Amino acid sequence: MRVPDSANIRYEDSMALLPDRHPQKDFFILDISDVVAKDDMASMEHPLFSLATKPDMRHLVYKSGTNKLEIIPSGKGLPTIFDKDILIFCISQLMDMKNRGEKIGKRVRFSARELLIATNRPTNNLGYNRLEHAFQRLRGTTFTTNIATGNKIETRIFGLIDEGGFVRTADERFRLDYCEIVLSDWLMRAIEANEVVTISNDYFRLRRPLERRLYEIGRKHCGGQPKWQIGLAKLQEKTGSNAPLKKFRLNIRQIIEDDHTPFYRMELTPDDLVIFRPRAPQSDLLPGIRLPEWAEEKARKIAREKARDYYALRSDWLAFANSEAAKGNPPKNAGAAFVAYCKKQDSLRA
Repeated sequence: MRVPDSANIRYEDSMALLPDRHPQKDFFILDISDVVAKDDMASMEHPLFSLATKPDMRHLVYKSGTNKLEIIPSGKGLPTIFDKDILIFCISQLMDMKNRGEKIGKRVRFSARELLIATNRPTNNLGYNRLEHAFQRLRGTTFTTNIATGNKIETRIFGLIDEGGFVRTADERFRLDYCEIVLSDWLMRAIEANEVVTISNDYFRLRRPLERRLYEIGRKHCGGQPKWQIGLAKLQEKTGSNAPLKKFRLNIRQIIEDDHTPFYRMELTPDDLVIFRPRAPQSDLLPGIRLPEWAEEKARKIAREKARDYYALRSDWLAFANSEAAKGNPPKNAGAAFVAYCKKQDSLRA
C-alpha cells in the first residue's frame, strides 16, 4: 500500500508560509528567543523522517554508498518531519548550554509551552495532544543503521529517543507540569561532537513537509558555497519522497515558484539538475546598509577560525543594524562594523 506523502498534496491549498504565531516571546519563561535553532547533520543528510501527513506504516530501507538505514515504524507510524521539531528544540537547548560551558546530558526537561512557542506551534489543546503522538512515534520507531555520528561507525538498533513523557500535577485540575525526553546515544554523540548547524527560525513556518526537507538538504550541502547541485532523482531519494518522479518534479517546480525556502533559492534545469544558491546577500538589509564582498569574505574566515556559524553571526548583526537604521542611526561603515562584531565573538572551541 502506498502512503501518500507531502509531495502528493495539492499545493494550491497551502501556498503561503505559516504565520509567525508568537512574535512576542514570553519573557517570563526560559529565554527561548535567545536560543539559536540547531539541527544535527546526520538526520539532515539522510531521510530519517516521513513526509507523510497521515500515519505512514511503511518498512523502509535506504542505501547510500556504504551507509545503510532501515526503519521499522511504531504502532503510530513513522516519525514525521514535524515530529523532528522536538529533536531540533532539544538539540538547540543542549548546544546553547554547552556553548555557555554548562554540563549537558541525555535527559532534557522543558515545558510544553516553551517547545510550542519555539517551534511556532499553536498553544492550544491540539498543540499539546500532537506532542504525545510525536513522542510515541519517536520512541516506538526502530532504526538500524551504520551512519556515523561523533566519528564512530557502528551498527546500532535504536529509537531516536529512549524515553519521552509528561508529568502532570496531582491536584484536581491535573495540569501539565513539564515534559521530559531522554535522547538516544546516537543523537547525543552528534551533539557532543558539534555535528550540528544553525538553521533559520523560518524553517518552522514552512507548511509543506517536502519544503522543510529540501531546506535541510540545501543547508547541509550548499552552506555558504556559491551553489550546489544534485540530480532530480538523487534529490528525491535523499528527501525520502515516494511520489512518482513526474509528480516530484512538478512539486519542486511549485516550491521554486513560491520561493519560501529560507536562505536559499532553487533552480530546476531542463536536464533535471536542481541547483541551490544562497539568496542575494543584500536582500535582508534595509536601504542605506550595504555589506561589501570583502567584509563578507573576512567574516566567513573569522567564523571558521572561531568555529562559529557564519549565518548566525550575520543574522544577529543584521537584526541590530536594521534596528538602528530604522531609528535613523545606520552604521557609517557597515562592512567594518560587521567584521568588528565577528571578531568580538567568543570561539566555540574549547
